[in-house]
Amino acid sequence: MKVNAYKELIVAMVRTGILGFGGGPSVIPLIRHEAVSRYKWIEDDEFGEILAIANALPGPIATKMAAYLGYREKGTLGAIVGVLAHILPTCLSMVILLTVVNVLSYSAAVAGMVSAVMPVIAVMLGLMAYEFAAKAVKGLGKILGCILFIVTFLLLQTIALHPAFVIVIFLAYGTMHFKLKNKWENKNSKSKGLSV
Repeated sequence: MKVNAYKELIVAMVRTGILGFGGGPSVIPLIRHEAVSRYKWIEDDEFGEILAIANALPGPIATKMAAYLGYREKGTLGAIVGVLAHILPTCLSMVILLTVVNVLSYSAAVAGMVSAVMPVIAVMLGLMAYEFAAKAVKGLGKILGCILFIVTFLLLQTIALHPAFVIVIFLAYGTMHFKLKNKWENKNSKSKGLSV
């Protein structure tokens, strides 16, 4: 284990806490960058699994991710350090900003800053979604991947099913996917063998 693991954890979580504008979804690409690209604590596939499980659990997703990464690196104390490093800068910033909220709420500069940040967050989320979609299609195949994307869209947008339920449904399917795939391939190979 690295000697400076606590320092890396604190720096990474402070960065994600300060730069994560707009709540959990905007922080996910930042946490992914720190955990996967910068410090290489985990692989991209494991990050996707953690993200799915964290989405299914109640509470803020960013703090769950910070706790997991801290626990993975340094156990229980690491989880505590990770969560505190992630939330304390934001809490302190909120206390400071709330003292001048009346001035800031009418400021054109602040409104412009908020408007300018929104497209950046949208692009970051879009890139991450594209990368996960590409991996899903690679693992499932183009046809099944597209079908599952459509089913997910319908469940979330048309039926308005809570995202946690959708994640649990697809986690359950994922546990059976390869068994079903092998059964389907065996059935097709037997039917082709009989037809020959």
